[in-house]
Amino acid sequence: MPRRRSNRGHELAAVLLALAGCNPAPTDQTGEAQSPPPTIGLMTSLPLYWPEGAELHELAAGNTAPPWQRQAIEGRYAIIPLDTLSPIPALSPDADEIDPLTGIARLAVIQPRGLSPADNVALDAWARRGGRLLLVLDPALTGDYDAPLGDPRRPVDAALIPPVVARWGLAISFDEGQEPAITTTTLAGTQLPLALAGRIAITDPGAADCTRLAAGAAASCRVGKGRVMVIADAALFEHPELAGEGGARLPEVLAAALD
Repeated sequence: MPRRRSNRGHELAAVLLALAGCNPAPTDQTGEAQSPPPTIGLMTSLPLYWPEGAELHELAAGNTAPPWQRQAIEGRYAIIPLDTLSPIPALSPDADEIDPLTGIARLAVIQPRGLSPADNVALDAWARRGGRLLLVLDPALTGDYDAPLGDPRRPVDAALIPPVVARWGLAISFDEGQEPAITTTTLAGTQLPLALAGRIAITDPGAADCTRLAAGAAASCRVGKGRVMVIADAALFEHPELAGEGGARLPEVLAAALD
C-alpha cells in the first residue's frame, strides 16, 4: 500500500512547477510539438502527489520517485497542487490578493483536510462560474499509513463533510455495520471499486440538478454553469491493486468527472 506524506506549501510547489516548465515541449515521432495536457488543481490529504517519508531536500533535488497515483494521473493531466481554495492575502498592502483557482477549470479535491469557511465559499462560487469538480469524501479510509492516529501528517481517516455539500442539496452517511468487503460498481462507463463506502442522498432537489450514481456511492450535479461529482469512497486512490494496470482507472474516473 502507498505510504503517507504531508502536503507541501505553495512556495515549493511553485518552484518545482517552474522547474518543470523549463523543459522543452514534448514532441512526437515526427518532431512536431505536442499539445500540452489539460491541467487540474489537486487538493488532498492523501499521498497522491508527494511521496510519503521524503524529506524537503530530497523533493527539491528530484531524488524521489513520484507516487503511483501521480504517475497515473499525469498520463492524462498536468497537476497543480493546492493547499487552499480561497484567496491568499498579498504580501504588500497595495498588491492584489492571490486567487489559487484563477485559470483552473478542473479541480480534484480528494479526502481533504477540513475546508475553511472561505474555502467553501470559494469552491461554490468557482463551480457556479463553470468549474468542473471531483470531490472525494471517504467516511472510512482503508489504506495503511505510517503516521499514527492523531499525527497531523496522517491522511484524514474519516472525511470532514464540508457545508458546501449540503448547499448543493446532498448528504453523505455511513453504515458502520457494513461488511468490510471490496465491491465494484460502474461510474460513467468505468469500473469504480468501493471499500466501506458512504452513501449519498439528495436531500434538497431544488438546490442543484443532481443524479445519484454508482449504487448511491456517487452523485453528479449541475451547479450553476459548472458540474460537480461527489464520490463517497477513496479506495481507488489508495490501493494500486484496485486501480487497474498502471493505475488506469484513476484518469478514467477523473475524466468522467472533469471532461
